[in-house]
Amino acid sequence: MAEDAVTTTGIARHGATRLPSVEVDSFNIELKDDDGFLGDRASKGAFREILDTLRKPLKKNGDDPLGKKSAEEIAKSELDAALVGDDIHASALVHGAIEEFAQELAHVTGKFLKTKAWADTERIVVGGGFRQSRVGELAIARTDIILKAEDFKVDLVPIRFHPDDAGLIGTLHLAPSWIFEAHDSILAVDIGGTNIRCGVVETRWKKAPDLSKAAVWKSELWRHANDEPTREGAVKRLVKMLKDLITASEKEGLKLAPFIGIACPGVINEDGSIEKGAQNLPGNWESSKFNLPASLVEAIPEIGGHDTAVLMHNDGVAQGLSEVPFMQDVERWGVLTIGTGLGNARFTNRRKENGNGEKAKKSKD
Repeated sequence: MAEDAVTTTGIARHGATRLPSVEVDSFNIELKDDDGFLGDRASKGAFREILDTLRKPLKKNGDDPLGKKSAEEIAKSELDAALVGDDIHASALVHGAIEEFAQELAHVTGKFLKTKAWADTERIVVGGGFRQSRVGELAIARTDIILKAEDFKVDLVPIRFHPDDAGLIGTLHLAPSWIFEAHDSILAVDIGGTNIRCGVVETRWKKAPDLSKAAVWKSELWRHANDEPTREGAVKRLVKMLKDLITASEKEGLKLAPFIGIACPGVINEDGSIEKGAQNLPGNWESSKFNLPASLVEAIPEIGGHDTAVLMHNDGVAQGLSEVPFMQDVERWGVLTIGTGLGNARFTNRRKENGNGEKAKKSKD
């Protein structure tokens, strides 16, 4: 199967540890303690649980300033508004939840930093849906302060691109350099436990060969959790989304590369199968009889008259890869994605070449 994968991708193996710009030192590590997976203590759901726990004594007295909704039902925008609103009790509740969550995130991050795979990490970018809020930004900043107080020599920063775009843009860094010389855009897919997002990513390579100015030109979102499709139904819908984007790109006059980059949860094997971690996807994606890249090549054998190449990697890795252009002043760095769980990956920059035909330079800016 592994040998077949090279034939179907035409360029590289899926889930590779050696990428054009970085070495992937580790990804999807599942740390445990006596209470279970550590990542569960620093997930989006964990923050909501902390907030509801703080509200319990107030609910008994009918004094909950956040109302009757459970934390799960309160939108991120509502929590952000509570932070700066006139109700100081509501603001204090949210701040209290941020502090407790930051303590948990710092604890979990510290455990990662003490593993061999994460040794000497200089910077960690934090992505995922939780990051896209003021609450999330404050939690990240507070975690950074806690880690420094505990003498960890690491910086914790929010991911630059919108989390919805980062996973798509990151797949550019899976691609070989010839794509950027002959084409101006690629197809990208970001698969999650709730949503599947497809997009056309403009490389803007001529403006910035390091891909720092790459952007999502157009994207489509399907909330598959609402429809509860079969695995085959999900793939069929995904193919339709991609074909619609190909049509839109042709009408716009974009030079779309015959390449599809995929970000997917779980441990991705080199043949395109998924070893574990895909339990939240519709149907059984970990079956030895299922191979998403091969299914897409079969459904979309050509793009622009050229054979389609597909490369798939872990979704946390893909989000992290969007930061490659901005991580050239450090050697070793990682990513944490706060969502349903805590995605993670650690990278070491490749200094000989950045994958786009240019020497990588260590910047002091």
